[in-house]
Amino acid sequence: MATSKPRLKRSAAEPGARPKREAMSKVDTAWLRMERPTNPMMITGVLMFDDPMSLAQLKTIIRQRFLGYARFRQKPVDGATGVQWVEDAHFDLDWHVRLSGLPGRPGKASEKRALERFVSNLASSPLDASKPLWQFHLVERYQGGSALVARIHHCYADGIALVQVLLSLTDTSREPSPTSRLDKAWLKHEAAKVAQRVGAMERYMKLGGKALEQGMAMVQDPSMATLLAKEGGEIAKELVHALALPDDPPSLLRGRLGVSKRVAWAEPLDLEEVKAVGRACDCTVNDVLMAAVAGALRGYMQDRGEHLEGMTLRATVPVNLRPLEHAKKLGNHFGLVFLDLPVGEENPLRRLERVAECMQQLKHSRQAIVAYGLLAALGIAPAPVQELALEMFSRKASAVATNVPGPQQPLYMAGCALREMMFWVPQTGSIGLGLSILSYRGRVHFGLIADARLIPDPDAVVRRFGEEFDKLLYLAMMGSWDTRLDAAAAVALLADAPLA
Repeated sequence: MATSKPRLKRSAAEPGARPKREAMSKVDTAWLRMERPTNPMMITGVLMFDDPMSLAQLKTIIRQRFLGYARFRQKPVDGATGVQWVEDAHFDLDWHVRLSGLPGRPGKASEKRALERFVSNLASSPLDASKPLWQFHLVERYQGGSALVARIHHCYADGIALVQVLLSLTDTSREPSPTSRLDKAWLKHEAAKVAQRVGAMERYMKLGGKALEQGMAMVQDPSMATLLAKEGGEIAKELVHALALPDDPPSLLRGRLGVSKRVAWAEPLDLEEVKAVGRACDCTVNDVLMAAVAGALRGYMQDRGEHLEGMTLRATVPVNLRPLEHAKKLGNHFGLVFLDLPVGEENPLRRLERVAECMQQLKHSRQAIVAYGLLAALGIAPAPVQELALEMFSRKASAVATNVPGPQQPLYMAGCALREMMFWVPQTGSIGLGLSILSYRGRVHFGLIADARLIPDPDAVVRRFGEEFDKLLYLAMMGSWDTRLDAAAAVALLADAPLA
């Protein structure tokens, strides 16, 4: 009697093997389909190190840790039944991890400008859709150390999840070991506080009850019908309110977009000084930073002849909608709220108060959960409906703003000390401006990414960020926190202030 030979299973990497497939969620599909030549849907990050890092060291870290997330070996493939994650049968790490150099002369300022131009070019270039949608670019020599630029498509995960992914590549000591892997408790603790400021975790835990703790049923079935069934009239009212918001006023920050992006980042602020202003002014750290952003935009627009009296612009702000420890599961689980940026307000104290007032209102808002439902609906809508809805939604804001609190202890990657880091989320539709704030090691980093047609000189905005914060710091130290102080009096007080 003949015995049959055992049948060997083919791996997905072997010729003729059928790659593993998995359906993409509706919300992730929405972000994939938002890709435009004028707005590539990439999250871009920059990490700067005190020490030189070799390409071999980086590849080892990527292979051992980044590719520990199976999703990053997969690429999205659109088909008749929707988008699916498909394992790349021809995955090539050499294509995804690249070595790059910067042109120009050595020197801190010139190297920074060269890196900003390099990141600008990468942020303007879509990823290759035939491969998994991510790349790392290592600059071996940068300001005595090295720099790493990461590009990851938004369909893989939201900004908070991807920041956690990048930080999972780091250690808390120079010598990597299992005990030195970054403790992620900081993310759960700190980011939850930020989310609560704009109405996410605490409020939505109540909305979903224990469903959120158990994986959040709304994430598993993120349809508008499910959301409406859970929240009824309150969600419907918030939806009507969101759709009824007037378009943002015409300004130099809005207009026809091109295909080139410009990136710049500011000298970091001292986090303790930001907290001190917040305490003096009875505001949150986030309020202080966004007021400084509004002031920086105001100064830039004024210098270019914009008439600003009474003008208020909006920024869409991502809000986390899941337990932070679940971020490692990737995917997009966030909503959006609209934050007022009172660029027409001359008094810096009143500007801060207005930002704080808007933040307080958002704590009692369901805007974020409504936006999440809309994104889910867009993921299954026909292309013409997607285009119409995306354009309608993006006309209501002039910028996307993110604020992520990072770890405060020193971090290392491949034995190299991490000095600074910054990241930007993509803009959507007709929005051409992205603002990012990230804290690390007691310092606050501010960066900007903009469409080159709208803001060809982003450095002219970011350098005003520190100046606007110094105004608030000076007024707080002088005990001048009084919004009844008129603009002329505030200007008079600041006339002798030792601003940078």
